Amino acid sequence: MGHLDGRIAIVTGAGNGIGREHALLMASEGASVVVNDLGVSRSGEGGGETAAAAVVEEITAAGGTAIANTDDVASTEGADALVQQAIDVFGGLDVLVNNAGILRDRMIANMDDDEWDAVIRVHLRGHFSTLRAAARYWRTEAKADRPRKASVINTSSTSGLRGRASQSNYGSAKAAIAALSVIADQELERYGARVNAIAPGARTRMTEELFPMVPEDGAFDRFSPANISPLVAYLATADAPEHGRVFYVHGGYVGVMQPWHVVGTIEKDGRWDLDELTTRMRELDVDFEPAF
Repeated sequence: MGHLDGRIAIVTGAGNGIGREHALLMASEGASVVVNDLGVSRSGEGGGETAAAAVVEEITAAGGTAIANTDDVASTEGADALVQQAIDVFGGLDVLVNNAGILRDRMIANMDDDEWDAVIRVHLRGHFSTLRAAARYWRTEAKADRPRKASVINTSSTSGLRGRASQSNYGSAKAAIAALSVIADQELERYGARVNAIAPGARTRMTEELFPMVPEDGAFDRFSPANISPLVAYLATADAPEHGRVFYVHGGYVGVMQPWHVVGTIEKDGRWDLDELTTRMRELDVDFEPAF
């Protein structure tokens, strides 16, 4: 018996890297998987059916169940068609894993409109469009007294939650995705759906320059994208209780990330003047060290 037996899942951006590992693991745990991928380059150029088809072939060769999809999740029509394909072929939808993304790194002073818009579109609008399509289906099911124990796992990033120079477009989208996940969880709970997000740390074609290569001595590869997928598969199970959370996952480490919160205060009974603030603001110099 697999942990996801009978579950119907969509994984976007599943032709390579982390998304591919999600699809492979979820299928091995019994889920029927729609493997979505446009087949584009890291920067979002080109396209084709081979990436999604190759993952489907790998899943079916191992005895799993999967179909390929090459719809553009950042378009309303593409997202709607993706969700409808899962319903038409497999009979419903239980799990949505939003993973598709591209990179176009550039310092703010040098970034053009297209570099900004393309990244925001794929990441943020791509998450929103599929989430909206799935939410409408789950709302219909709930109103018909057929609620599904649905789960959404979105993909944020430490670039958005901690910041990284040259990734203002990517980081802005990823920070917004974390907020979107928390808000969507509040809205979709009434339909029986849970929404969480992950901020993964792994070696993919988008991060290959940041992480070392695969160790040659057979040691545990802390940067393998396969390390991310067990948490996603767990969150996709019918009875996992977590909701409205953002998790950092890397190697064998899983941590809960906190949203923006106050870490230091100054206060007076009345309006500040600039002389007072000039003196007192130094009390807010709080050291903040990353936990990972």
